[in-house]
Amino acid sequence: MQILPIDIVALVASILGISIVLVPVIGLTARFAMGPVVEALSKLFEGRNADETVRLLERRLELQEQEIAMLSQSVRQLAEGREFDRQLGGGEQGQGRLPPSGDAAGAAGGG
Repeated sequence: MQILPIDIVALVASILGISIVLVPVIGLTARFAMGPVVEALSKLFEGRNADETVRLLERRLELQEQEIAMLSQSVRQLAEGREFDRQLGGGEQGQGRLPPSGDAAGAAGGG
């Protein structure tokens, strides 16, 4: 075996002794140095998330407005159809309905 000119036990002990002091110092330094960077990154990602949420809400609102417009059009068409049927006398009850044109002419002239 060859003997090294360096005492390994003393070297390891020195490194561990220095590490006990340096690790917390490096950690605190990194925390305070990296704090603003981490905070800026978190705000950036939060801003992206908020923009995406706003975009999704705008899209949902647009779809709801389209649905309301379609429902309004359907209700308007139903009301027009009902009014048309009422004017034609399509119901069994004769409230405010116009008589069919053939019956009115036959009753007046053929009596």
